[in-house]
Amino acid sequence: MKIYKRYLLCAILLLASFSCSFKGVHRSKEITYLENGFLGNLPEKQLNVFAPKKANGSNPVLLFIHGGSWDSGNKDIYNFLGSRLARKGIVAVIIDYPLSPDYQVHDMAKASAQAVNWVNENINTYGGDPERIFVSGHSAGGHLASLISVRDEYFDTLGVENPTKGTVLIDAAGLDMYWFLKEMNYAPGTEYLWAFTDDPQVWKDTSPIYYLDKKDPPMLIMMGGRTLPGIEKTTERFLEEYKKIEPEPNFHLQKRKKHKPMIVQFIYSPNKVYKWIGEFMEIK
Repeated sequence: MKIYKRYLLCAILLLASFSCSFKGVHRSKEITYLENGFLGNLPEKQLNVFAPKKANGSNPVLLFIHGGSWDSGNKDIYNFLGSRLARKGIVAVIIDYPLSPDYQVHDMAKASAQAVNWVNENINTYGGDPERIFVSGHSAGGHLASLISVRDEYFDTLGVENPTKGTVLIDAAGLDMYWFLKEMNYAPGTEYLWAFTDDPQVWKDTSPIYYLDKKDPPMLIMMGGRTLPGIEKTTERFLEEYKKIEPEPNFHLQKRKKHKPMIVQFIYSPNKVYKWIGEFMEIK
């Protein structure tokens, strides 16, 4: 009976967390932010916006980039995240971006920067504040979020300044892909090399660790204590360099979490990760 009650309580809590995401949120989906042929070769891509119904132009904005090893995943899997963030007063933007093997990491970063640029130019229409844009991502998406945060090259390509006010990394992969790929010594044509190519210079050019400096936006970094070994090692290396700029980084180690649960935990609305994000974005 005790076990039954425990499962029943869990079911009720889960249903409550799901139901709350359907109240008080305005959803705008399949908005094109990237036109076919943009910058010569990029494909058309869309984004979804989740805004509090009472958003008034002063609400902070979080743009989320999904994971999937740079070759899979899509924005619609994360509708739950957009709804929950909106319920907490945040205008959430969830994007799709070009994937390998058809496109490489530089293409993905250019698309991600264009998504941020679109937000900067249009988010006021949805009640968001263009002066309070934050970027986030899980896994490969965390890599892209960090890359466009520390390398203005992608915004320079667009002819605009980087408007990012802060970066939220959720068990980010690839923070030092140069070191990781050298260590792994994959054969040409291996999955990760679809995105990063066989060229070590590309690996270094797309590793955020080598572009950290004092003018970068602040970062909130979360890592699972039982995450993938590659993520653990590259995050540790990244933190070591980041501490030279920020001696006390805003870092949270969730000791019992594996890689996928680091994003799945966001299904539960009362989860403490929302508190960390809210504090980081200075939501009153």
